Amino acid sequence: MTEMRATERLATIVVIGAGQAGLSAGFHLQKRGFTSALDDPTGERTFVLLDADAAPGGAWQHRWESLRMATVNGIFDLPAFAQPPIDPQEPSRLAVPRYFAAFERAMQLPILRPVHVSTVARADDDPDGDLLVDSSAGRWRARAIINATGTWNSPRLPEHPGADAFQGRQLHTRDYVAAEDFAGQRVAVVGGGISAVQQLEELSAVADTRWYTRREPVFLDGEFVPETTGRDVIERVTRDAEAGIPTGSVVSYTGLLWTDYALRARDRGALERRPMFTAIEPHGVREADGSFTSVDAILWATGFTPSLAHLEPLALRNERGVVQVTGTRVALEPRVHLIGFGPSQSTVGANRAGRAAVTELDRLLARSGEREPALSV
Repeated sequence: MTEMRATERLATIVVIGAGQAGLSAGFHLQKRGFTSALDDPTGERTFVLLDADAAPGGAWQHRWESLRMATVNGIFDLPAFAQPPIDPQEPSRLAVPRYFAAFERAMQLPILRPVHVSTVARADDDPDGDLLVDSSAGRWRARAIINATGTWNSPRLPEHPGADAFQGRQLHTRDYVAAEDFAGQRVAVVGGGISAVQQLEELSAVADTRWYTRREPVFLDGEFVPETTGRDVIERVTRDAEAGIPTGSVVSYTGLLWTDYALRARDRGALERRPMFTAIEPHGVREADGSFTSVDAILWATGFTPSLAHLEPLALRNERGVVQVTGTRVALEPRVHLIGFGPSQSTVGANRAGRAAVTELDRLLARSGEREPALSV
């Protein structure tokens, strides 16, 4: 084992991210007897959560103001901590973070924030060796990593001809706050997912909207039932993730449903989809048929990709550029588990993923033998 530097801090397991998946992992680590690396830095079985946000709530604290609890597809309870009654009209950016904060207080989890993790790398070539986590709070040395960084900080922004020359406003879903910011304007909404439809409905009430997607959206009758629909989606995404092939968006597995907001958008005429424009010009877009449409703003509701840039030094991607997993374990690195990723992106999968990652890493540590942290400097 490589000698530890005096500036390094120790934890048997470092959890990166404290959204629903990360909090679930913290709960199950604690349940299995792991102690706080903050209180017991030289303990044999310790853990710490490093969270990039300044406050509890994960990505929920950054959702747009008008996204209400009645609109989201259901938030599963955190482990052993039922949600209190919630006003369906309360913004999710307030209700969910408040619930997460209460969970953190009740469980007394060892969380450091705000801490940005820049890289995770191997300490040496030993397959049972340590991993080094470099962060804004210094370097941590760990036996294993549970990565729960989600997707919010990795918006997918397609490259499109002429985008740099556009003189109006361009923004991604993550930057959207409220429809009132676009009152009286003409707005091009790009994307065929749930967020695109939600924001299109809101914007169409105060602005002149145009909806663009690459493929014709398909709306299905029925409603999203987390206990059944969610589990079916998890099974399908799991098959793709474990086969090492790219997983699609949530909508590619679920389809779009005729929700209340989708029906309002339809009745308002906002769901008249246009083929994707071919180019962006200074004052608008060039339509697929060659005509020109002037627009004041372009909202890219084009989804997200997993926030995994800090793991690049570990070279975890296969020949297709995909991080292949078995359950939550990375196929090319058993010391790293991904939760809130692929099959566990939704809240229905996050809790299970946290438990599964902890269970498997506990077994891995037992097989490789528990050992005292390196203290030589």
